Amino acid sequence: MLIRTEFDIQFYSAFATPMIALLHLDPSIDGSVRSGNELRVEVDGATVPFREYNDSFGNRCTRFVAPPGRLKLSSEAIVERPDTTDEIAADAQQAPIDELPAEVLQFLLPSRYCEVDRFSPIAQDLFGGYSPGWTRATAIRDWVHNKVQFDYKAARPTKTAMDVFTERIGVCRDFQHLAVTLSRCQNIPARYVTGYLGDIRIPYSGPGDFSAWYQVWLDGRWWTMDARHNDPRYGRVLMATGRDAADVAITTAFGRADLMNFYVEANEIDQDGKALPVPGKL
Repeated sequence: MLIRTEFDIQFYSAFATPMIALLHLDPSIDGSVRSGNELRVEVDGATVPFREYNDSFGNRCTRFVAPPGRLKLSSEAIVERPDTTDEIAADAQQAPIDELPAEVLQFLLPSRYCEVDRFSPIAQDLFGGYSPGWTRATAIRDWVHNKVQFDYKAARPTKTAMDVFTERIGVCRDFQHLAVTLSRCQNIPARYVTGYLGDIRIPYSGPGDFSAWYQVWLDGRWWTMDARHNDPRYGRVLMATGRDAADVAITTAFGRADLMNFYVEANEIDQDGKALPVPGKL
């Protein structure tokens, strides 16, 4: 399938402001990009110079200094994705810790929003009785999905996995932080993911946004999990991965930058570039 991704994000800054952005598609899917995926950085219509680099997780990052004024970050891309939903691997197994690749070990450890050290007894009580591997991983995912209520108004930037466990309410990233933490406690490496997840072949659910999900390491590879949308979905488009949301913030401003506009869309299109209809979307 073909998916068109696009965004237009705008800020106002009264002073020159250094910034970092993680707004490109992930380098691992470069071969699937048909067109676009080039970031435009402008202030009051003038192009702002920027530099690109890959961070320690392999994410493609952009750094620049935004002059005073109205900053506009925008891009479009057409990307080819498998015409299938998220993969299911019911027989996938956990590897012994001593057999995990060195680069995967970090995804068992505590991180900014995932307090693994505070959850170990809780996770063992809840999930210790499940068979290791896919069965245990999906039990964690489904438990979080069923126990946490989604509410945009419950979002806050300091909310950790323990806060989500206690309050039982949050947004996409909160579902994933809790599931990531519980997975790590059961020796399942888990990493946080950000990207596009449009209303593709499902009813319209509201204005577009970037989405969060997570991945678990089983049978020597990463598998998609989503504690918010725990039914297999079409059309995920990966942007960045990390230990938790702190590693994959779409923008980081080293100074005041007031958000003025936020537009994100991801739609399935036909070979002529025309968006396919979404039930319920006008």
